[in-house]
Amino acid sequence: MKTWRNASLAVTAAAVLALTTACGQETEAQPNGQAVGAVNPAGQPAANSGYGAGYGDGADAGAADAKPRTAGQLAVWESKKLGEVLTDSDGLTLYRFDKDSVDPVTSNCNGDCAKAWPVVAAGDVTPAPGTDASLIGSVTRADGTKQLTVGGWPMYRYAKDKKPGDANGQGVGGTWFASAPDGKKAALGGGGGEEAGGGAVAGGGSGDLAGLSVRKDPKLGEIVVDKNGMTVYRFTKDSAWPMKTACTGACLEKWPVVAPVDKNDTEGILKKGFVTFDRPDGIKQQTIDCWPIYTFAGDKKPGDTNGQGVGGTWFAVSPQGKPVGAPK
Repeated sequence: MKTWRNASLAVTAAAVLALTTACGQETEAQPNGQAVGAVNPAGQPAANSGYGAGYGDGADAGAADAKPRTAGQLAVWESKKLGEVLTDSDGLTLYRFDKDSVDPVTSNCNGDCAKAWPVVAAGDVTPAPGTDASLIGSVTRADGTKQLTVGGWPMYRYAKDKKPGDANGQGVGGTWFASAPDGKKAALGGGGGEEAGGGAVAGGGSGDLAGLSVRKDPKLGEIVVDKNGMTVYRFTKDSAWPMKTACTGACLEKWPVVAPVDKNDTEGILKKGFVTFDRPDGIKQQTIDCWPIYTFAGDKKPGDTNGQGVGGTWFAVSPQGKPVGAPK
């Protein structure tokens, strides 16, 4: 019996080791105790993330006392319904509240409000590539804590957003709206105008497409597209094992990373090696077959493939994670 039990434990340990070393990501313990490359199930926030499914739904009072989280590396994602939307380093949508003010800068969401709309703490934030760093600031809240502001507007997350691309807080109460990169209300077509008010769709998501799906291109065949129908690319100078990126700094302005996508929010995509890459710059990036994936700033509408073959190193991605049309 002991022999069988020991063998079983050994098999289990080997399976765990295989998972934690997926794609060659290091397993060195991080300050928060989580290994680099570790992925929370179903894309859920970590247990001590400071916001969760319960806020606004009768969660225990202790959850409200969790320390607010900073935003880390800000990013921008293109929503089919909302246009450019500001997100935190986990790809979660950031919001602004109409009952706040910018003159003077004031945050008016406290108590139970802050349970449903966890504040984004100031500090440890990097502006999204290509955005105006001078718009980043902070405001001191009634409880003395510092809250991130963008364009003078205090920033929040929404407790019912569970994964990158969710925008379930859009239009709630006619006062809550996803933030554009300049702190104004996200509005399709640009501008983020202040008039983009009650017409927004409450509970709006990221469109009709899955987080990642497959499109048949007349020239390239089957290629991967994101939730907005934009072509997804691979960089041949990256590495899948060990997982590394050669696209950093200014490169990311032309080639934005694809934020983490829930594995269940895909259609026709290879699930092997479908993991989150914790980049050295703090940005979380989706991979297919362990290869980091990107979109191209030069693509302006769904169906564009302007990034194909750029520099002889950038290629659209097949459903199996292969670079379409790359030299053998």
